[in-house]
Amino acid sequence: MVDGEDDATDTGDGFGHVPVLLDRAVELLGPAIEAAGPGGSGAVYVDATLGLGGHSEHFLRSFPGLRSVGLDRDPDALDIARGRLAEFSDRTDFVHTRYDGIADALDQVGLDRVGSVHAILFDLGVSSMQLDEADRGFAYSKDAPLDMRMDPTSGITAADVLNTYGHGDLARILSTYGEERFAGKIASEILRAREKSPFRNSGELVELLYRTIPAASRRTGGHPAKRTFQALRVEVNSELDSLRAAIPAALDSLAIGGRVVFMSYQSLEDRVVKQELTPRSKSRSPEGLPVELPGMGPELRILTRGAERASDDEIDKNPRSAPVRLRAAERIARR
Repeated sequence: MVDGEDDATDTGDGFGHVPVLLDRAVELLGPAIEAAGPGGSGAVYVDATLGLGGHSEHFLRSFPGLRSVGLDRDPDALDIARGRLAEFSDRTDFVHTRYDGIADALDQVGLDRVGSVHAILFDLGVSSMQLDEADRGFAYSKDAPLDMRMDPTSGITAADVLNTYGHGDLARILSTYGEERFAGKIASEILRAREKSPFRNSGELVELLYRTIPAASRRTGGHPAKRTFQALRVEVNSELDSLRAAIPAALDSLAIGGRVVFMSYQSLEDRVVKQELTPRSKSRSPEGLPVELPGMGPELRILTRGAERASDDEIDKNPRSAPVRLRAAERIARR
């Protein structure tokens, strides 16, 4: 998945994308899968952001005993993934849900919410398919209806946000979710423009942003619409709230020795992941005690040194991996 459209290209694998950091994901999650049994026999892998199924296909092919549970809020993505993974139908389950629905999804497929999963992958952001489909409204380079819903069957659209939110809320989401320096100025221009005509298409918003953001900032800060489009998408899909709810549920589902990988494409997502993982990797025993108090030791072992970035070779092969920040952890105990 990706978080922008700079460097967006068709990578030509037959499904329009190459899975990001695939080898590193296998390197990190593979030991937990292999520990369950030969060929991953008895292991459960949860792809919390199934998308087009590229990561899942590789894991299912690499571990012939592995069972996979794929989650996605986008019904179109689920349909494509079902077709792609049809040869593994006896080892795959698909659940239409956001990733914060992981506990209910495990219930739905007959797995325990606690301790039943050996490997989990979160590949966050907007999927290649969603970005490439012009009528979804994610891409600022294509004029399309301002939708931006990852699940097009429910929820508010980006047009709803632009046409109904007050100045304070608009400025807040642009500043918080888009880290936009000119959030207040843009919010004022949005209110002024919608008095004449409601926002319907992305081209109208892009034109407003070109008029509003100073020329000097446009020359040095990337595409002037990038931050605003990111902010709207995060708001429409409640992405950060979903992630905050999803991580504890995902960690609860891990068996001892189970592992999780997070791939984030913006600093806001990565910050949430770090804030959730770090406390669980530290002892809660008072400092100075000679022994660890029962039940107070670390739950997790962090497997990465900070947030890993894609190598130059990876970016050359797959430009959409350029912004990725990867973190991984292993469950070593249960408090």
